[in-house]
Amino acid sequence: MRNNKVLACVDRSHFADYVADYAAWAAQRMDSPLEFLHVIDREEDGVYGEDYSGAIGINAQENLLSHLSTQDEVRSKAARERGRVFLNGLRERAIAAGAGSVDIRQRRGELEETLTEQESGVSLFVLGRRGEAAEVTQRDLGRNIERVVRALKKPILAVTEAFHEPRQVMIAFDGGSVTRRGVEMVASSPLFRGMPVHLLMSGKEGADSRKQLDWAKATLEVAGFEALASLMPGDAESIIAKAIQDQQIDILIMGAYSRSPLRNLLFGSKTSDLLRSSRIPTLLLR
Repeated sequence: MRNNKVLACVDRSHFADYVADYAAWAAQRMDSPLEFLHVIDREEDGVYGEDYSGAIGINAQENLLSHLSTQDEVRSKAARERGRVFLNGLRERAIAAGAGSVDIRQRRGELEETLTEQESGVSLFVLGRRGEAAEVTQRDLGRNIERVVRALKKPILAVTEAFHEPRQVMIAFDGGSVTRRGVEMVASSPLFRGMPVHLLMSGKEGADSRKQLDWAKATLEVAGFEALASLMPGDAESIIAKAIQDQQIDILIMGAYSRSPLRNLLFGSKTSDLLRSSRIPTLLLR
């Protein structure tokens, strides 16, 4: 993870400040360059919204197309300028927080497609659980989270409001391939170096659950971590939420959206439920 950049995906909402703070922290810990990315979609450009249905007459079509083209260009330029000012502010904030190499970039297009194009040069994505739409809707989980996480393979740090420097980390460990890779990632990365790592296995206890948990604990200890392991059968969501509160956990690490979107639609998503209940930054693994 050391050689690639931290990519912070931001929109023009107050949540971007928290993304900047956590991204700067992560970049420092990993000794990685940091880049802020603002994806401008067509709605943000302001292309839509006016009714020209009555503008039909002699030469009207040609005049209307010329007018729309000019208007589109003006609005696009204004959106880019607003984005540039916004990104420069975040860059200054990250530098003030101690980040080293900080770059900014704007792209026009679809969010998932843009992030997928950038993925090969990224070691960690950072984005807010809520965004610009939440300023109006007040929803507790942004509409882009699941789509973005499903589109990417690299780890994603989904942050909440108000930066708090992490001191305690928990891995929601289930013994599967995704969380096993998560344990190996934590063991080999400087991101959580020096922090106690709590391993929590919950849900239905399997025949080899304790063996899997012992492997995870040993892997972290060999890498120099203080690892605390717990096996608590029962409802995973409530057990993890309680453990986070009782043990004052600052970041949760877990596998995300392992089931199909259709199954999640029909039966609900445990990932989304955990994100809502944990209320702390969460490192999502695919």
